[in-house]
Amino acid sequence: MSVNSEVGGRISRLAENINSIFVGPPEVVRLTVATLLSRGHLLIEDVPGIGKTLLGVVLARSVEASFHRIQFTNDLLPSDILGLSIFDQKNHSFDFKPGPIFSNVVLADEINRSTPKTQSALLEAMNDLQVSIDGLTHPLPPLFMVIATQNPVEYHGTYPLPEAQLDRFLTRARIGYPAPGDEKRILREKDLSERVAALKPVLTVDEVLGLQKQAEEVRVDEQLLDYVVKIAEATRSARAVKLGLSPRGALAVVRAARSMALMAGRDYCVPDDIKTVAVPVIAHRLILDTSLYGVAKIDEVEEAVASLLRAVPSPS
Repeated sequence: MSVNSEVGGRISRLAENINSIFVGPPEVVRLTVATLLSRGHLLIEDVPGIGKTLLGVVLARSVEASFHRIQFTNDLLPSDILGLSIFDQKNHSFDFKPGPIFSNVVLADEINRSTPKTQSALLEAMNDLQVSIDGLTHPLPPLFMVIATQNPVEYHGTYPLPEAQLDRFLTRARIGYPAPGDEKRILREKDLSERVAALKPVLTVDEVLGLQKQAEEVRVDEQLLDYVVKIAEATRSARAVKLGLSPRGALAVVRAARSMALMAGRDYCVPDDIKTVAVPVIAHRLILDTSLYGVAKIDEVEEAVASLLRAVPSPS
């Protein structure tokens, strides 16, 4: 059964708005939108100068919502992100001043340049939609998404994201170098900053929340759930994998597959939905055996996941 045209139109408008500024592979935009619809967070990991930050900014500007960009540096403190309590001498009490995390969309630019202590400040927010400070819990907005960028080839002055932090990201995207035609378009177009500033939102917060609810209602057949379980078991038993997919990771596969189905205009999942999201959802959650791979590169981990996926029979 197909979803109604209104839902499809909203998703199409969002993707088209992103593509009007961002020049890159269509599958990256699809994955970005799917992550938003899944109530997930996105890690964009690639070399400098290919549009990682631009993709995050354009997605944020495409939704009529609050947005903050945080430039992560090695002297950034958790309070710079979460906020802090300041003593009010007039009222003789502490007033909480919320930090930039209290936004609908947060762009954590070059997240691996901050210390592990600062990185961990995001854990509770990304997992539980709340922040605990001075013994008090402060809820975050219902629409909340973290888009983080990092450069995987520069190690000086960086701190690798711990496994617990990586697991909070629903998906990891890689943009790659543009095709010759796309690069020519980039060179031809002018005033990028002005075009980004002039970009108008195409969805409201309520519309995005409605799409997220629609994605959660997409049906997943029992055979497809068995398929995801077999994929998870394959990662845990593979000789080359030291740390396999957790149950939370398997749940992330299903969530992302539901969103892909909704974007395709269906209210049910098919095996291809799971195959499409498997690598971007699973790869950053695995740890390969260093005795076989040494320090595994992104390409090697993604190829390991793709190989495991080919070995697991797909339901008809």
